[in-house]
Amino acid sequence: MLQSYDQPTFEYIQSKEQKNGCVTRHPVVVIGGGPVGLTAALDLAVQGIPVVLLDDNNTVSVGSRAVCYAKRPLEIWDRLGCAERMIDKGVLWQIGKVFRDEELAYQFDLLPEEDHKAPAFINLQQYYLEQYLVERCLEFPDLIDLRWKSKVIDLENNKDHARLKIETPDGPYDLEADWVIACDGASSDTRTLLGLDFEGQFFQDRFLIADVVMKADFPAERWFWFDPPFHRGQSVLLHMQPENVWRIDFQLGWDCDPEEEKKPENVIPRLKAMLGEDTAFELEWVSVYQFACRRMESFRSGRVFFAGDSAHQVSPFGARGANTGVQDVDNLAWKLKLVIEGSAPENLLDTYCEERIFAADDNLKNSTRSTDFISPKSKISTAFRDAALDLAKTYEFARPLVNSGRLSMPTPYLSSALNTSDVDLFSGSMSPGTNCADAPILVNSSENWLLNELGGRFVVLVFGDQPLDKSLFDQHISYDIIRVGQDIEDPKGLLAQRYDGKPGTTYLIRPDQYIAARWRTFDPQAINDALLRATCQL
Repeated sequence: MLQSYDQPTFEYIQSKEQKNGCVTRHPVVVIGGGPVGLTAALDLAVQGIPVVLLDDNNTVSVGSRAVCYAKRPLEIWDRLGCAERMIDKGVLWQIGKVFRDEELAYQFDLLPEEDHKAPAFINLQQYYLEQYLVERCLEFPDLIDLRWKSKVIDLENNKDHARLKIETPDGPYDLEADWVIACDGASSDTRTLLGLDFEGQFFQDRFLIADVVMKADFPAERWFWFDPPFHRGQSVLLHMQPENVWRIDFQLGWDCDPEEEKKPENVIPRLKAMLGEDTAFELEWVSVYQFACRRMESFRSGRVFFAGDSAHQVSPFGARGANTGVQDVDNLAWKLKLVIEGSAPENLLDTYCEERIFAADDNLKNSTRSTDFISPKSKISTAFRDAALDLAKTYEFARPLVNSGRLSMPTPYLSSALNTSDVDLFSGSMSPGTNCADAPILVNSSENWLLNELGGRFVVLVFGDQPLDKSLFDQHISYDIIRVGQDIEDPKGLLAQRYDGKPGTTYLIRPDQYIAARWRTFDPQAINDALLRATCQL
């Protein structure tokens, strides 16, 4: 039991189909009730798609586990109606400091440009995050069927559906699904049942996670030490969490005994060496992990999609695990909706693999580089790391070389088949394949945010007064037209600045708030063609 958190228990309820002994076909079944699976269920429900979520447990995460959540996932959760609680509870931070021995070697600031709704990062224990997601899911009783203590023990992947056998406290039963999203973690049973595996590498190093309850005067910053006096020859990471809980990671090396290192009599001396003999603290949760950088060859197998850690694993440096998984299902949900409702062809779903494998490879590259810097395996690598740390104290050029974890950022889908290439000149970063930057706006004279007006459907964003007769557009795909200067106002000029918005400038924005196309003039035919391309119909 945790000292700072009361673990909720969710009621197991026998499903109607199990009671009746009949096999029911569902549009979507999600496997796994962690952050990624709960987000997938919620995203589908918000878009009107019924979903069954299966989890083999009946509570939230034990231990803090994932704690750092980046701006982009917070924007996604905000679209789904649950980010406000996370931000209110979480510890907001933007400063990171890297120490060599006891000296500050490098400092960075993650605060984005001003006037964004979501903060750069929050720290929040995973159990709070999951609790808030479950409670939000419960607000959709007609669309989300949460089934606890329901373990998938067999999966038949057929041409037009999947058939699953579920083990429950009342015995097994079968159900069917048009589509399955496997979000059941790095040790995915779904992956094993389908005979699939990861490709990549394990790193020969181990880290100890210790969650400590204490009152301390450390600031709300990310602190990372190389070779500190309290843990010579290794590294240590410190993060503040809510409720006076502090996450401390100790590098242990490969030769350690994980079970011995988790024992309180071995953990407490490490903590006292760091915090001081007189510092009062209580040990709340301990774990030892070995990290890996690997992924599946494809994130789709017939009717089954893989997302989050079930599809790809990264080392924890940079907070790229849960953050990346949430962006996986953000990419998939709107595509599934269009295919299920018959508005787009099934090959749209293949672009989930195209775009998210590209993103996974980007995350794996950055995560591997961080791990190699933190835990070098050769004399040359060690010499490079030490030189970079020494030089960074004085020289600006060396600071980007210091890598204690490149913090999670969304990967642009710059080469996606869904993009329409630019034919006009633009400045700034809002190119096709990029997630939309937020900006303050006015709607009906009330303060609002751009991202609140986007998401869940296609949007044509137009700067200036343009003729907008909807009869000029193909009606097959649902979309909205938003005019800057009429439907919304740009009080600070930041929307025009961030999107290089001159009169006539037009953007086509996807349901996941990514840019599909942009032009300098409002051209209905070009917009129609781009809309068809963004849904694999051209």
